[in-house]
Amino acid sequence: MPVFFPFQSVVPGKTVRPSLAAGGQGQGGQRRRPEGRLSAGAARGRLMRTGGGMTLCTEAAAAAAAGKEAAAGAGMAQRVFILPRQQSLYPPSVLNPFVHRQRLSAGDKARMIFLGIILLPLRIICIAIILLLTWPFAAIATYSQPPGGSAPLKGWKRRMIQIVLKGLGRSMFFLMGFQVTVKGKVASPLEAPIFAVAPHSSFFDGIVCVLAGLPSMVSRPENLAAPIFGRILSSLQPVLVSRQDPDSRRNTINEITKRATSAGQWPQILIFPEGTCTNRSCLITFKQGAFIPGVPVQPVLLRYPNRMFLPVHVPTEEEKKDPVLFANRVRNNMATTLNVPTTDHTFEDCRLMISAGQLTLPMDAGLVEFTKISKKLNLKWDHIRDQLDTYAAIAGASKGGRIGIEEFADYLKLPVSDVLRELFLLFDRNGDGTIDFREYVIGLSVICNPANTEETIQMAFKLFDMDDDGIITEDEFACILQSSLGVPDLDVSKLFKEIDADETRKLSYNEFKDFALKHPEYAKLFTTYLELQRCQLEASEEDSYQSSEVKHTPVAKSKTPVSETAPVARNQICPEGYESDNLSTSDKKDD
Repeated sequence: MPVFFPFQSVVPGKTVRPSLAAGGQGQGGQRRRPEGRLSAGAARGRLMRTGGGMTLCTEAAAAAAAGKEAAAGAGMAQRVFILPRQQSLYPPSVLNPFVHRQRLSAGDKARMIFLGIILLPLRIICIAIILLLTWPFAAIATYSQPPGGSAPLKGWKRRMIQIVLKGLGRSMFFLMGFQVTVKGKVASPLEAPIFAVAPHSSFFDGIVCVLAGLPSMVSRPENLAAPIFGRILSSLQPVLVSRQDPDSRRNTINEITKRATSAGQWPQILIFPEGTCTNRSCLITFKQGAFIPGVPVQPVLLRYPNRMFLPVHVPTEEEKKDPVLFANRVRNNMATTLNVPTTDHTFEDCRLMISAGQLTLPMDAGLVEFTKISKKLNLKWDHIRDQLDTYAAIAGASKGGRIGIEEFADYLKLPVSDVLRELFLLFDRNGDGTIDFREYVIGLSVICNPANTEETIQMAFKLFDMDDDGIITEDEFACILQSSLGVPDLDVSKLFKEIDADETRKLSYNEFKDFALKHPEYAKLFTTYLELQRCQLEASEEDSYQSSEVKHTPVAKSKTPVSETAPVARNQICPEGYESDNLSTSDKKDD
């Protein structure tokens, strides 16, 4: 198992950071904030004129809407609105870097059993002897030292620990079956105060500590209380991190910075910047702890096996001011040398994966590339964890832990319709006919939440409030949904009861708004329907215009002038016979 200590300094080139476009937003005018409640006529008039401030239908979208019936007859789902997919939110090249799937042959299993019976007891005995031999030296070195490692070991104590523990440590790993090849020169504390080791894949990666000259590591205070091992660990002067301390992260960073800038008084610090174990298929996001001090870092490539090495990375002035940039450049250099990709997974993905398993979902379902998603969509871990609960409630009954169109419709308590299919396609980023958790999180943030504005909620409420009395009855609610979805016998009682928080069988604006804010999918469903209506209306107007051109082709002279009447734009979401008194002719022309 080779371990590589690069030595020469290098200044990496500049990196290009992708920016997050406003996905799902209209390309038209800016969205206006409402100054007050809109009247029913004004709301319906604005819906007809602007579609609620959404993006206008393009010619391609209108053509797609005109051919929708043919596509439906062929059993195909056709997207009316083309949503630009941001490359920065594309799925990672490695979908799950935390699970190592290994199949053992019958010969491998037999060898494990046979060697386990013979070698395992012998190795355990030898390791125990080495630990017992190590303990007296560790006890002598730490005798009369301040508790908690507040002062570094100096003089003969430090030299004794480095010589004795390094030799015994090598012997222990040799007895465990490790034959290690080191390529490159280990940097001195003045050249590189910090070692950054990756990829981290197992407990045995700790062998790097022995080969690097016993640098300090990050550990919990509880480990110091362990018999024998605790004293040995204390002699290595670890950086202690307490999970009970709310200021633990800040204190740890301060301690690392103090030691890294001590000009060699403290031992070097060895850090696994990934923060968790992976399957070595890629390098996940590096934590910033090793890069905040802004001192030179020596990357250590640990692979089973590997023949490559990297130099010491001396940070530029820009990298000293930006530890994220520093960490990314070190990671990119290491990944390039290892010939593996990088992903934006992190330890929080591991937590989500465990949570997904607890919710009876496939563990892979919880992976979202937390670093990328949280940064670009401004989401916290707790919020994404709450969304996982909602996702599990929708996808729990489906096979494979993914949401299909039927589960999507059941969750919204609505039938499968053209409008629902269109919304589903907006969530389904890879077009495989299902929605995974990552697509669900992105869809809510990029597609639904921007549409769930105060203005949209006001217009939707006024549209349902057919008699303008400030409340929505179940009959009004059912009438609009039945008309808009084209399902005359649609039962909306379950959805109505869910919105009716005070169980008065009447919906106030506050009840309607609270439900809409908690379920942004309905806002996008509402605006998607309006866009479909606009596309169909424009397509019908185009057909009417072409038909009018044919009819009025001059065949014979006529003394009576032919009057052209503009097509009347009806709000197709309202039932037939119900029109707004405030919808003027000029409004219709504007549409």
